[in-house]
Amino acid sequence: MGTYPKPYVALIDGICMGGGFGLSAHGPYRVAGERYLFAMPEVAIGLFPDVGGTHVLPRLPDAKGVYLALTGARIKAADALSAGLATHFVPSAGFPVLEAALVAGGDVAATLAAHAADPGAAPLDRHKAVIADAFGRPDVWAILGRLDEIGAGTGEDAAFARDSAATVRAKCPTSVAIAMEQMRRGPSLDLAECLVAEYRVVNRVARGHDFYEGVRAVIVDKDNAPRWEPARLEDIDSAVIAGHFAPIDHELTFTPDPA
Repeated sequence: MGTYPKPYVALIDGICMGGGFGLSAHGPYRVAGERYLFAMPEVAIGLFPDVGGTHVLPRLPDAKGVYLALTGARIKAADALSAGLATHFVPSAGFPVLEAALVAGGDVAATLAAHAADPGAAPLDRHKAVIADAFGRPDVWAILGRLDEIGAGTGEDAAFARDSAATVRAKCPTSVAIAMEQMRRGPSLDLAECLVAEYRVVNRVARGHDFYEGVRAVIVDKDNAPRWEPARLEDIDSAVIAGHFAPIDHELTFTPDPA
């Protein structure tokens, strides 16, 4: 979708996670409706933000993508528009009219602009400064350290910082470390290179323990008591995390478009 030459418009009026994100995030037009709900929750199940999350998330403004990657937070249309995950907001009732207008032809950008509306204030922007300050730091420890500092205070930002730090610490340690490495590498890679990197990582994650344990705890048994290996962020080996991104024997390849 990121290189498709024809106009590609994603109309998203529901859950936008996993594959839904992958199908919509890389196109030039991403229209969110009132029922839009985005998250990249993979760090909760021992996985990592995939389907091109390495490319999209670190490019979002004010470190919002890093925040979303490490916490798995859910956001609605207003926040998605503010973060750049969505390009337009259209009320749900307006989707059939918009679709008909798009099918009728004409300039896509002008058609979308004519149907777009204001989704209202973006709740996450109340804490934009905290997110940029804490999640803009170079590693997980610096992020958590800054969140703890802010969280020692009082007020809404302090409470947000405490909740964010607790959320990151509750996720799969290896997944959090991998996601942070994605955020570090992503800005210097194009989409194809990001997908190659994710393919390398998933091949290694699929041979490990945590993904299966996360699926068991969250989806199958639903006890929400995963036993991660290692169990603590403090026990993560940075060399092991870097090794997830190393080349593999069966690399992902792309066939060039015919001339």
